[in-house]
Amino acid sequence: GRTVLDVSAASAGYSFDAPVFAGLSFTVTGPERIAICGANGSGKTTLLHMIAGRLPPLSGKVTVKVPFAMLDQQVEVLDGASSILANFRRLNPGTDDNACRAALARFMFRADAALQTVCDLSGGQRLRAGLACVLGGSAPPPLLILDEPTNHLDIDAIEAVEAGLRAYDGALLVVSHDAAFLDAIGITRRITLPPAGDQAH
Repeated sequence: GRTVLDVSAASAGYSFDAPVFAGLSFTVTGPERIAICGANGSGKTTLLHMIAGRLPPLSGKVTVKVPFAMLDQQVEVLDGASSILANFRRLNPGTDDNACRAALARFMFRADAALQTVCDLSGGQRLRAGLACVLGGSAPPPLLILDEPTNHLDIDAIEAVEAGLRAYDGALLVVSHDAAFLDAIGITRRITLPPAGDQAH
């Protein structure tokens, strides 16, 4: 029953005269799994950036009440100059080697694959590495924000991501056009962004 996120009458965009969306209100309670839907240009990524604090709201209020992680298209949570294993240890200090290796193996980085440098990874590999590093520790964040997580992933990689997200017990906020993926990770609610100026529902 704990409130994870509260968005109240929020407008966002890059100009006060032309917000990408306006008057958006919703609350995330407990481990809800929410898909952000809407046509291209309706502001789905803009909404995620506003929630993550990368873009201030033009009006209204956004309150994130728990620690969170956001995996965007570039997976900026990772240090590109370091290995996957080094990133895992940086984000999960105190984790022993066996736990590190087991967490990375769940996302298909076994043995020497965990030693790859992040900047050498494909987009799909980088997303898997980010999820492994964020979800594989002993205390994953209570809120995970994902922007188009299945872009650039093959079938095996999507299945590994789905399994990792099903095992995660926190709240999820996901932008994805992949209906099968959303079903597989147990989405419980959809929030549709209408054209700017209309009330979201």
